[in-house]
Amino acid sequence: MRGDASIAGARGGNPAWSLRVPLHLADRRLLLLAVDLVVVNAALLLALAVRFSHGVDAALVRAHPLWFLILSATWFPAAYVFDAYHPRVTGKLGAAVGAAGKAAVLTACVYLLIPYITPPLPSSRLALASFPLLLTAAVVAWRGLYAVALPRPALQHRVVIVGAGAAGRTMAQVLVEQDGSGYQPVAFVDDAPASGRGSAACPPALAGRNGGEADRLLGSLPVVGRESLRDCVERSGVTTIILAPESRVDPDLLQAVMACAEQGVDVVPMPVLYEQLTGRVPVGLLGDAWSAALPLSHRGTSPLWRLTKRLMDIALASAGLLCFGLVLPFIALAIYLDSPGPIFYTQERVGRGGRVFGIYKLRTMVANAEDEGPLWAREDDPRITRVGRILRATHIDEWPQFLNILKGEMSAVGPRPERPEFVRMLAERIPYYPLRHAVKPGMAGWALVKQGYAGSTEEALVRFQYDLYYIKHQSLWFDVVILLKTLEHAIAFRGR
Repeated sequence: MRGDASIAGARGGNPAWSLRVPLHLADRRLLLLAVDLVVVNAALLLALAVRFSHGVDAALVRAHPLWFLILSATWFPAAYVFDAYHPRVTGKLGAAVGAAGKAAVLTACVYLLIPYITPPLPSSRLALASFPLLLTAAVVAWRGLYAVALPRPALQHRVVIVGAGAAGRTMAQVLVEQDGSGYQPVAFVDDAPASGRGSAACPPALAGRNGGEADRLLGSLPVVGRESLRDCVERSGVTTIILAPESRVDPDLLQAVMACAEQGVDVVPMPVLYEQLTGRVPVGLLGDAWSAALPLSHRGTSPLWRLTKRLMDIALASAGLLCFGLVLPFIALAIYLDSPGPIFYTQERVGRGGRVFGIYKLRTMVANAEDEGPLWAREDDPRITRVGRILRATHIDEWPQFLNILKGEMSAVGPRPERPEFVRMLAERIPYYPLRHAVKPGMAGWALVKQGYAGSTEEALVRFQYDLYYIKHQSLWFDVVILLKTLEHAIAFRGR
């Protein structure tokens, strides 16, 4: 085994080290946020300068700071609706340009409507006629440049994964599939016979590989022994070590990992990076790390947070019921004419603490659709009526649940409530499943906008992973993002 000095020597003598500036995910997001602000406001400044023949300088910003503050506040929600800051999107040219373009168009459209509400903005449509084009062109150009530059070797994190079992290989699969995230797997470190492979040297050739078909690349990653870790770091320019939770780190391997950390190599637990890249908690792959990865202590236990969320729920449900009341006569008539049966129905669902309550819904299926027992809805389900398909696609069938929110049985945002029959079955098959009942269920949810409705145990597991992520990271901003994404899903008819 090589001494610690070999790492330091390699870092000092290898010119690649001096050229490498890989940024953490948080740093990349901060960079994108900062440059986005500059680009978005520069587009407005240029549009105003062209219209009023002003110079492009700070005088206009000082004279009308509210114009630029409102624009900045409009940009961020629009960008998050289209995942413009997700690592999977920002690092791929097509996805980055598409998300940035959609966010720019939405921002421009909303911003052009604001002068009718806030008179301090320029009220003339002609004054900002060039703004949508300038904004879209500037944002798309900047995000395209970022996506092209990110895959360069100097900006990539080269990764060694400690543990070649299920968790380690799942993490490698995520890194390969999300190659735009800036993390490039180089090798596994694992001495366990269960890996099915013998130890091998860490070939420098892997350090230059990018992309490719996921399974092929994943299968080509070598499994090296613990004695090769520091050699792998030296020869392949590794910047990050990921600790898979199922790996049993023996003292020698731990010493090697700590030696690498001493020299500036990042050491990251697999669940942490997995959550950042996927928005899910890796249930079933946690091993001994379950207590740190699961949301056992979360914001939902705070009385202040519960009060804040309850006040938001009451305000949203009251406004929702008002809108629902205006359109209900037309919806009820459409349901009645399309299929005989009731307009509304109730169904048992499991809420917070495992308590069962009756959820209100508009009928979207034929009468007596479940005479043979509860069934998951599926694609092209023959039980769904013609009007029901429209109601489901727009999520309008869920609007009666504003009453459940006012009663305190549900929240505007949270895990979607499941039926008791499915809960009992899934609790036997999915580890920690009852944890999703630690908070109130919601009309809108992180799992709903990211994965949709579950139609099988496998889909229910993915949905549960998203639910745990929401419970762990819940906040007012997160709720706003989920609500906006739900609205975007409804407008795009993505419900099921």
